[in-house]
Amino acid sequence: MDFFHTQNRKYPTKRNKQRLNQEQVSLLERSFISNNRLEPERKLQLANQLGVPPRQVAIWYQNKRARWKTQNLKLDYNELQLKLENALVEKRRVEKEVERLKGELEKAKEMVCTLKQTVDPQVSCNSISFDHEAARSSSLHAADVNCSIENNGEFLPLNEDFYACFIGVNGSSWE
Repeated sequence: MDFFHTQNRKYPTKRNKQRLNQEQVSLLERSFISNNRLEPERKLQLANQLGVPPRQVAIWYQNKRARWKTQNLKLDYNELQLKLENALVEKRRVEKEVERLKGELEKAKEMVCTLKQTVDPQVSCNSISFDHEAARSSSLHAADVNCSIENNGEFLPLNEDFYACFIGVNGSSWE
């Protein structure tokens, strides 16, 4: 039985495992860049080229893949973190825009009410309505918004051009 354990080996035993030098690591790195999976034929070729056991090449590849995966996870995390920060900045910008538009809408309501009161003094400022559900729609067009004034129980629709003359062509109100 001693014959099987004492036969000559081409590669050092576990106890004599050699450390890879810089040239060997460089060759393995170049090989890894071209393909991060190690085929059996490639493993034997690299082992012969480097003068190390195929098992050492396989373990080096396994460790390198683990480090590579960790590095990619960190990069992916940083990329997602940046996207989240950008989304939060955009959310705050949109919230400010919504507040600005709400203020603009209130000004327009007051202007319409004031104009309507000059025509009919019995119209109260509380009688202007705005369809908020239409305004929340993601495909909002000016024609989809239902603005109207109540006059003695009758709803009079506001023309979008009429509204635009108060708000301005570019969406900026008169100041």
